[in-house]
Amino acid sequence: MKTAYEYIVVGCGGIGSGAVYWLSRVAGAEVLGLERFNLGHPNGGSQDHSRIIRLSYHTPEYTALTPHTYKAYREVEEESGVKLVLKTGGLDLEPVRGGQPEYVNLYASSMATAGVPYETLSAQEVMYRYPQFRLDENVEAVYQADGGLVDAARANAVHINLARARGATVLPNARVWGVRPLAEGVEVRTDAGTFTARRLVVTAGAWTNDILRHVNAEIPLTVTQEQVTYFQTPRLRDFAPDRFPIWIWHGGDDDCFYGFPVYGEVATKAGQDLGGDVVTADTRTFEPNPRATAALNAFLEKNIPDFLGPELYTKTCLYDMPPDRNFVVDTLPEYPQITVIVGAGHGFKFASLLGRIASELAVTGETNYPVDTFNIDRPALTDPSVQPVFAM
Repeated sequence: MKTAYEYIVVGCGGIGSGAVYWLSRVAGAEVLGLERFNLGHPNGGSQDHSRIIRLSYHTPEYTALTPHTYKAYREVEEESGVKLVLKTGGLDLEPVRGGQPEYVNLYASSMATAGVPYETLSAQEVMYRYPQFRLDENVEAVYQADGGLVDAARANAVHINLARARGATVLPNARVWGVRPLAEGVEVRTDAGTFTARRLVVTAGAWTNDILRHVNAEIPLTVTQEQVTYFQTPRLRDFAPDRFPIWIWHGGDDDCFYGFPVYGEVATKAGQDLGGDVVTADTRTFEPNPRATAALNAFLEKNIPDFLGPELYTKTCLYDMPPDRNFVVDTLPEYPQITVIVGAGHGFKFASLLGRIASELAVTGETNYPVDTFNIDRPALTDPSVQPVFAM
C-alpha cells in the first residue's frame, strides 16, 4: 500500500471529512485520511441527522464567515447531487430580565454589520407566526430566513465518497500512535501502518491533544458529554420543516436550548447546550444524563408543549471547547507543517468551510478567509489564568 503522501488528515468527522474532500480537489491520490474508529461512528461530535446552520451569530467574526458556509456546502451538493442543507428559517429567542436583550442585540448587531437581512420580533409576533410557541411577554427574538439544518451524517459521507472518487485514501480504524516531525514533513505511525506526508492536518475533536502530545504541543480543551433527544410528537404537520424553524433559546449560562423541526426521524429534536458533564474522550459514557433530560423537558413543556411526545431516543456527543469557546484555525508555531482545526462544540455548521480553510493552510500556508481571530497564540490558549467562558 502507498505510504508516502503529500497530505494526511487525522480525524474524519465533520471538519476532517471536509478537509479530505477539499484537499482531494487539489491533490487527488496524494491525500490520506486517517480515522480512529469506523467511518460514521457515534463517539465524537459529528454524526446524527441534523446540525443547525445559520447566518446569525453573536460576533462579527463568525457572522463574516457564515455566508461562506452555505457556499461550501452548495459546491458539495452540486458535485454530488445530494441535498445537504435545508432552509427552515431560524429564531434566536431570549427572555429579557430588565433592560435590553443581550443576545438578541448581539446577533442583530453582527448581522447588521455584515449586511445580513433579519427581523426582530416580540413574543406576540413570534407566536403569531409560529403558534407552536407559548412564550412569556418578556421574550424577544431575532429571525433570519436562511437559518436551517445541515444533514451531518450525510455531509460526512458525501465528503468522503467524493474524495475517494478523486483518488484519496481514507482508512477507518487507524488510530494514531505517533507523530514525528521531519525536515520536509511528518511521519505518522498508526494501526494501519506508518505513513509520511509533506503536511499534516489535525481535525481530531476531543482527541486533538492525543495527537498533539506527540510533538509536545497542547491546546487547553474542556470536553463535555452533551445530548439531544428525539420526541415522537403527535403534531407532525405542525413541526414539519415548512412550518417550523430551527430555534435557539438564549437564557443564560445554564439555560440555553435549541431544537429542530421533524427531520431524519419521525420526531422533533432538541437539546440543552452545555447541559452535560465534563469528561474525557476515554471516560465518557453513552448514557443519557437525567439532569439534562429533565431540564430540556421542563423547558419544552413551558414554551413549546406540542413539540413533546414519547421519547424516541436520546443520543450523546462530545464538545471540545477552548476556554473562550472559539475555533482554533492555525498551524503550530514550532511545526508549520502541522495545521490544527478545533470546532469548539459549535463547528459543524462551518465543517465544510473549515475543511476548505484547512486545505488552503496545508497547501499554501495561508487563507483569505477571515480567521485571524482563531489563531493558536491568542491569550485564551496561552495564558493559564484565563477563566473559561463557554456560553455563547
